[in-house]
Amino acid sequence: MSTIAFDQFALTRIADFARSLSRLHQAARRYAVDDDWFDREFNAVCQSIWGYTIDDISDDLFAPEDHHFLDTLDESHARIFAAEQGYDLVSETGMLTDWWGFCWMILAEKRGLLTVENRAAARAAIEEKYLAAPNVIGVIIGR
Repeated sequence: MSTIAFDQFALTRIADFARSLSRLHQAARRYAVDDDWFDREFNAVCQSIWGYTIDDISDDLFAPEDHHFLDTLDESHARIFAAEQGYDLVSETGMLTDWWGFCWMILAEKRGLLTVENRAAARAAIEEKYLAAPNVIGVIIGR
């Protein structure tokens, strides 16, 4: 039996969580959409699926071979990788626009990086970066 023949009903269909993100991508074809809006929507999808966002994991936690894997990933291999981990990156209209970011999260989950400790360290680093900027006296983070 082929190793790429996956039970479609056993996969977590990311598209089911990403409907508002997909609508935002469609709207961006008609009018300008702020990048922060995309980030918020993407993070909301990740939060719904994994309970974590990309901001909760530092790039430094990934091994060099993980970075190479992600840097050389294309849509075809991403779809296979995701399916092997139990996720589906395809919607009714084709491959999800944010497939690379979702693969990043899937790999973080696979590597065991989605932890409370890693979240705290990543958030502390973000706060430190902002506080180092001139004229910043505080950082407010919604949790």
